[in-house]
Amino acid sequence: MASHPPGKCCTVGIKHEGNPAGKMIRVADKHDAYLATPPAGKEHKGAGILYIPDVIGIWQNSKLMADQFAANGYLTMVIDVFNGDPLSLTNRPANFDLMDWIARGSDGKNPHTKEAVDPIVLDAIKAMKEEYGIQQIGSVGYCFGAKYVVGHYKNGINVGYLAHPSFVDEDELAAISGPLAISAAETDSIFPAEKRHKSEEILQKTGQPYQITLFSGVEHGFAVRCDPSVKIQKFAKEQAFIQAVTWFDEYLL
Repeated sequence: MASHPPGKCCTVGIKHEGNPAGKMIRVADKHDAYLATPPAGKEHKGAGILYIPDVIGIWQNSKLMADQFAANGYLTMVIDVFNGDPLSLTNRPANFDLMDWIARGSDGKNPHTKEAVDPIVLDAIKAMKEEYGIQQIGSVGYCFGAKYVVGHYKNGINVGYLAHPSFVDEDELAAISGPLAISAAETDSIFPAEKRHKSEEILQKTGQPYQITLFSGVEHGFAVRCDPSVKIQKFAKEQAFIQAVTWFDEYLL
């Protein structure tokens, strides 16, 4: 693997303050999604962002980040890849098993495996193209979501951005057909130094534009779930967001 499977660090963090400005929608009449729309006159026509979230799914922080992408001109859709079964940031049993939840879901009948998630991502890509007129699709993937950015270049994603990725296979990374940027944390057992270096080797061979930025003083999850009261965490989160927007401005437009 180019990054390890998710771990406990993928499920903890801080809820951020703010008032989401977008709206909840349905995709293909069966998936929930959050849609953030650019201000009138500022939109990048025909270009948008598919946001594939971490295991917390569509919640306060992901909505606020989608709003920020929209404020920068990109219609942004956060897709519920967990079929109505995202994790709560706080309310989980003491014996909670993340890998069992991925394999079977909370009720044992709602898996969040590749076989379950891929069709949801395909429906989201189709909706962005056919319902919202987005022909140039950028995609952001945080932690769990990273795998599904990398794996869907072949299905319509043009440009990708990942933060603290998990579950990405080496062959998936090697097969990307467009630019890819990654924000990484200094302390990250899921995407440690050896996985970053291996990812660099793979990306060099793809011939595609790539960028890997390492942020000191932060841990896995910082780009979405950092503590903004801690200066170094707030700075890293903001810079990672700027990295993503700058990447899309350069390669998507």
